[in-house]
Amino acid sequence: MKRRDFTLALAALPLAACATGRVRHDDGPLLFAYFTTGKAREAAGLKLAVSDDGFAFRTLAGGRSLLLPQVGEKKLLRDPFLFRDGDIFHLLWTTAWEGVTIGHATSRDLLHWSDQQAIPVMGAVPGTRNCWAPEAIRDPATGRYLLFWSSTVAGRFSETAGTSESDYNHRLWQCSTADFRSFSQPRPLYDPGFSVIDGTFAHAPDGSLHLIVKDETVTPPRKWLRAARADSPTGPFGPLSPPFSPAWVEGPMTARIGDALICYYDVYKDGRWGAKMTRDMAQWDDVSARLALPPGARHGSLLRVPRALVDAIA
Repeated sequence: MKRRDFTLALAALPLAACATGRVRHDDGPLLFAYFTTGKAREAAGLKLAVSDDGFAFRTLAGGRSLLLPQVGEKKLLRDPFLFRDGDIFHLLWTTAWEGVTIGHATSRDLLHWSDQQAIPVMGAVPGTRNCWAPEAIRDPATGRYLLFWSSTVAGRFSETAGTSESDYNHRLWQCSTADFRSFSQPRPLYDPGFSVIDGTFAHAPDGSLHLIVKDETVTPPRKWLRAARADSPTGPFGPLSPPFSPAWVEGPMTARIGDALICYYDVYKDGRWGAKMTRDMAQWDDVSARLALPPGARHGSLLRVPRALVDAIA
């Protein structure tokens, strides 16, 4: 396919609010953006895999990196979050274990990328230790993108100090942008009363919006996933559900498969992935046995993409 035809094919795909996760289950193959395990490989960059059924994934581009990290305090690429705005793909990622920046770059084809940007989202908040697992969602009330991530800030939320490893004590923080050049001041987005990481938004089969989070409490050990209904990306948020995943998981990501929502998660202590399926956000059925993900794949994101894009990368 000629590059012009490929670009037109991308532009013809409905916008479908890819950054909100609210996409139809038949909008094309399911793309998995991920990084590979091991601290020595956290600078190895963005990897992609694809699935036609939402369960069996095959690597693209021979498993090679499609974006090598060049920005941020440690120039790492962890927790890649890929989303689409028109015919432009955006990638956000964690740049360091400790620092105040997140990474950002754009592409039209996932092969050729813009200059990378280290966004100092927590640079104005003294005492910030980290910015983990950034994601974005379009706020329908403002038309702006809401960026959110997990941070520990010294002296904040002292009621849960000491409940996570290495004295981390996370909450979800947010800022907003219209153009990824200027950003609002950061402020807390979600405080469930415990140390929380890996927030992600998902639309339930009935269309309602939910925030899925990991309880990062280690004393006593929890490390499981819970969900809260959200009136909007900025709240208010309803009561948290009981845990729907096992303990000691992380990196939730979701996709619509048929009439159900699947939440995938990294069972990192066992070096494997798990998944639960729901049709009502109340009953979750384990479908882990059906999964086949690339070896070593870690926390990432899922996005429906045009078949033409996959064919061009493969």
